[in-house]
Amino acid sequence: YAFDEYFLTLRNDKVNLRQGPSFEYPIKLFYKKKFLPVLVQDSFENFRKIRDHENNTGWIHISQLSKKKAAITIKDNQLIYSKPSIYSKPTVILKKGRLCNIKKCNTKWCKIEVENFKGWIIKKSLWGLL
Repeated sequence: YAFDEYFLTLRNDKVNLRQGPSFEYPIKLFYKKKFLPVLVQDSFENFRKIRDHENNTGWIHISQLSKKKAAITIKDNQLIYSKPSIYSKPTVILKKGRLCNIKKCNTKWCKIEVENFKGWIIKKSLWGLL
């Protein structure tokens, strides 16, 4: 993505993606996943043009966006480790498209939480706000 693009996440469990930057524009689709990461590509007044992990684009009001760190796994059967090393014990396997809460990141690894599981994942296997 471009240098002036940045990630945010969805603030609520139901967020409308609109065809244009106002409430007058029709809704293209509903998101039903709180903290889903979206890539902000443009802005107009209080709306942000976003792209999601499936390449859907549209406009969302800023009140529906958050800076809570979250990401989606972009590889299937992604191992989560007990420590930030491939030599540590794998604790769980995640499918592609799994939403992860980000606790912290270093240069190559992120500590994540998914439901009742915590562990470390290789950073480049995530898409989102790290």
